[in-house]
Amino acid sequence: MKYYSLNGHTREVNFEQAVVESIAPDKGLFFPREIQPLDSNILEQFHGMPREEIAYEAIKQFVGATIPKKDLERIIKETISFDFPVINIHDNIHTLELFHGPTLAFKDVGARFMARCLGYFNQKQPKKTTVLVATSGDTGGAVADGFYKVSGVDVIILYPKGKVSNLQEKQLTTLGENITAIEVEGSFDDCQTLVKQAFLDQELKEKFGLTSANSINVARWLPQLFYYIFALQQFKDQDVIFSVPSGNFGNICAGMIAQQLGFPIKHFIASNNVNNVVDRYLSTQKYEPKTTISTISNAMDVGDPSNFIRIQTIYKDYDSLKKHLSGATYTDIETRDILLQIKETYDYLMDTHGAIGYLGLRDYLTKTGDTSSIGIFLETAHPAKFNTVIEPIIKEKIKIPTHLQELMSREKKTYEIENSFSSFKELLYQI
Repeated sequence: MKYYSLNGHTREVNFEQAVVESIAPDKGLFFPREIQPLDSNILEQFHGMPREEIAYEAIKQFVGATIPKKDLERIIKETISFDFPVINIHDNIHTLELFHGPTLAFKDVGARFMARCLGYFNQKQPKKTTVLVATSGDTGGAVADGFYKVSGVDVIILYPKGKVSNLQEKQLTTLGENITAIEVEGSFDDCQTLVKQAFLDQELKEKFGLTSANSINVARWLPQLFYYIFALQQFKDQDVIFSVPSGNFGNICAGMIAQQLGFPIKHFIASNNVNNVVDRYLSTQKYEPKTTISTISNAMDVGDPSNFIRIQTIYKDYDSLKKHLSGATYTDIETRDILLQIKETYDYLMDTHGAIGYLGLRDYLTKTGDTSSIGIFLETAHPAKFNTVIEPIIKEKIKIPTHLQELMSREKKTYEIENSFSSFKELLYQI
C-alpha cells in the first residue's frame, strides 16, 4: 500500500513512512493510494469470524509489507484486548460502547495500535522518536497510556488550559516517565496549530524525530474501523446506520473506510455540538472554519476538523457525500435534556458526546421514517470522565472505576506556556 499527500504532492510513501512522518512535507494528510474491497468470501462470512481475524483482514492492505504477519497479528490482539458491546436502548436504537479500554475512551484503539506499530518500527532506529499530540480531552489520555514506557519513544501532549475535565487532565499529566504534558493558554485548535507548526520546522523535526499521534496519523486513524466491523458482526442481513459524535472527524472517517472495504453500512450521521462546520457545509456547500466555542461535549470543540478532507476524498463529490453522510447540530441545553431523559426512561447513562450521537440518530430515523434499519450511536467515553458535568444533570454520583479513583489522587505535573510557537519551541529544548 502506498500513501500520497492530499495536498497533491506526487511523492508516495509506504505505511511505515506515513506513520513516522505523520504529515507530508507539503502539509497534506496522507491517504491510501487505492483501497481494495475485501474478497467476497470474507464479506459473506465475516459475521462469524473471530474479531482478531477479521481485524487482520481489514487492516493488512493498509500496513502492507512493513510489518510481518505474526507481528501485525500480535499488535491487533493487544490493541483490541477489551470488549466492544452493542446495547439496545429502545426500539431500533442501539449504542456501541467504546469505553471499555484502559482510559475509558474510544481513542484507546487508535492509540494502542499506533504505539505498538511505532514501537515495532523504532527497533530499527538509532535515535528516539518524539510523539507530539494535541488533545481536546480523550486523545491525550489514550496516547499517554498507549505509549507509556514504550522503548525509544517520548511523548509530548499539548492541551488547552482549563478546557479538559479533571479526570482527563489526570490521565495525561500524572504518568511521568516518557510522558510530558503542556498546558497552553488557548483552544484545542491553537494546540493543533502549534503541533502542525512544529512539523514544518525542519530543525525541530530532525532534532527530536517528530511524529504525531493525532488522528491525522494513519496508524491512529485507520484501526478505528475495527469496531464498526465488530458492531456489524451482530446484525446479519440488516441495514445499519451509524451516528458518530464528531469533532476532528477521524472516527467517522474510519467507519467510511470500512464501508469502502465492502462492509454493509447504509448511512452515516455526523452528530455535532455547536462547532458544526461540516453540518453547515452539508447544507450550504461552503466550508467555513470558525473559532471554537466551549461546550459540555468538549472533545468535539473543533472549529476546523482536519480529517474532513479525507472524507471528501473518499466520496469524490458533494452529491456522493450527501448520499452517504447527514449532519446534525445540538446545543448544551438539548444535550443535558436528552441525557437526563434517557437515564430516567431507560436507566441508561450516556456521556455528553454519546448523548449528541443519540440525538442525531433519533432525529434522522424520525425524519426518514426508517423503522427497519438498525441504528447505532457511538458511546465514545465513560460518563465518569465527565462527572463534574453529568452529576449535576442527573442529581446523583457516578461510580468512578477503581483504577481511575487511584489516578485522581496522583499529583499533576505539567509545563505552562502562552499560545505562541516561539514559547513552545523554547520549552522543547528545555524539557
